[in-house]
Amino acid sequence: MRITALAGGIGGARFIRGLRHHLDQRGNDTGSADGPHEITVIGNTGDDITLFGLRVCPDLDSLLYTLGGGAHEEQGWGRAEESYRVQDELLAYGAQPDWFRLGDLDLATHIVRSQWLGQGHTLSAVTARLAQRWGLPDQGIRLLPMTDHPVETHVVLSGEEPRAVHFQEWWVRMRAAEPAERFVVAGMDRAAAAPGVLEAIRSADVVLLPPSNPVVSIGIILGVPGVRDSLRGTAAPVVGVSPLIGGAPVRGHADTCLATIGVEATTGAVAGLYADFLDGWLVDPADATTTVRGVRTAAHDGPLLMTSVAAAADIAGAALDLALSLGRS
Repeated sequence: MRITALAGGIGGARFIRGLRHHLDQRGNDTGSADGPHEITVIGNTGDDITLFGLRVCPDLDSLLYTLGGGAHEEQGWGRAEESYRVQDELLAYGAQPDWFRLGDLDLATHIVRSQWLGQGHTLSAVTARLAQRWGLPDQGIRLLPMTDHPVETHVVLSGEEPRAVHFQEWWVRMRAAEPAERFVVAGMDRAAAAPGVLEAIRSADVVLLPPSNPVVSIGIILGVPGVRDSLRGTAAPVVGVSPLIGGAPVRGHADTCLATIGVEATTGAVAGLYADFLDGWLVDPADATTTVRGVRTAAHDGPLLMTSVAAAADIAGAALDLALSLGRS
């Protein structure tokens, strides 16, 4: 199978890891080692930010580290067995910002990415080189940034004098507690889909939407010119996994983001954001009564919580089975 997934950071990374595990087990159960399964992951780059002169791609890095076996599992982001000597020294110099912690091992990724970008390589080419280091091609996984053009999500804060801050500052430093008026994606008006992105959607056998943030992860990818049209036009069934359980996000501030764009924090309302191309929607048992017009909704056997690789594999397998049971008109 050729499977294409649109993914944000932690949730997307854990889902894809679970999908790879499920496909491996599926191959073993049928007597074929791995098989010809190919997974193309289209990663969100709207979270990207420049810090200390270095280009940081949080969602792409979470995908690289998690799929490559180097992620800090407890916190879900960054590197395992990390140290912070460089960051501490930067703070001693008074360098800002002090609210975004970059570990020493993590800094190596940002340094080499920035170096290669400075030499004229595209983000797609750089991401492919980083993916090689983390062994993604050996797993049959291709990681593509949604666009090679620099884009950054900003948050316009509410108040008597509205001001805009980078999404990372609102998310990390403010913990999404400051009321937001709207999101603005700087650079999207000049962006184009990265090479291979639209073709990966059009030629897929299955398209999956992991339980990533529907507004600032999946929603940003959908804003890249041509992506939404490709999802409408693909012959593949498109199946999503709800990021909400009983109206609450599994992690993060998806409910706050939904409120900012005027969408109710319910599983059905999130599916409505994708209704023009969505075929199937996997929900938690707590949301089993959810109905979405024109979309087949299925409740998973257990909670939609990716508490382990096995649990993520079970969820990914259920989403895949739902997709394979659907036809696309």
